[in-house]
Amino acid sequence: MFLSALYIYPIKSLGGIAVDEAVVEPKGLRYDRRFMLVEPNGKFITQRSHPIMALIDVRIDGETLLVWHRHYPDDILTLPLEGPMPDTGETMSVSIWDSKDVPAQTVSAEADAWFSRMLTMPCRLVYMPDSTHRPVDEQYARQDDPVSFADGYPYLLIGQSSLDYLNQRVIAETEPDPMDMARFRPNLVVSGSTPYDEDSWAEFQIGELTFYGVKPCARCVLTTIDPATAQKGREPLRTLATYRQYTHKILFGQNVLPDPSASGVLRVGQPINVVVRQEPWLAPPVDLV
Repeated sequence: MFLSALYIYPIKSLGGIAVDEAVVEPKGLRYDRRFMLVEPNGKFITQRSHPIMALIDVRIDGETLLVWHRHYPDDILTLPLEGPMPDTGETMSVSIWDSKDVPAQTVSAEADAWFSRMLTMPCRLVYMPDSTHRPVDEQYARQDDPVSFADGYPYLLIGQSSLDYLNQRVIAETEPDPMDMARFRPNLVVSGSTPYDEDSWAEFQIGELTFYGVKPCARCVLTTIDPATAQKGREPLRTLATYRQYTHKILFGQNVLPDPSASGVLRVGQPINVVVRQEPWLAPPVDLV
């Protein structure tokens, strides 16, 4: 088994970037979901309610983040990749699911205006400074683990074979083309494992860095949005519900925490070694047993 892909999403719920290597940090891969769009009252905004966000892409150019709408490629917003933000010292409290009053830094009036125009609604762009500590759910935390603006956990891992198996089960008439991994927004993709083997990884190593699988990822309607077109469909949730449902939640992928002492760089191609296994929440599909 080996790490076959790495993805970062600098702005929550916008386009992702495939990278060959990335720095491991407690909150997630460096630059991953350090920016987020919010309503004026601080409530987070995602593709779940605004599918048009799927059409906004990003690219890293040195120490600058470039942002553009796919239909307007010449209208580019440039942002500093890391804080502190140069144009404002303003802070505001933001909310992400059950995380309330999370301290964030506003980015700039220019960024607010650009995104408000692209989304046709008033919104603000905020940044998470290093001083902000947003904890993961204490039920699954190991040592007060932090997370960025991601939904709940700093890393998401999916096996390529799990997606391949799902694509085999999707009804051809409704989804003639295989779904791409981009629809599921993982950070870590592994190849060489059997479908859904990642469900049982309690402790594993990528290269020399240690990670812990803490819980399966419950999937929502965001996965039904085609990242290429921003159009909604019924897949993959319709098919996943037939064999990946657990207490009314549909599971796909594994939420992962890094070892608190982990410090280093992940690189595509590194070997993966499972150190400790656990009983998965879901049994493998019958045809895989």
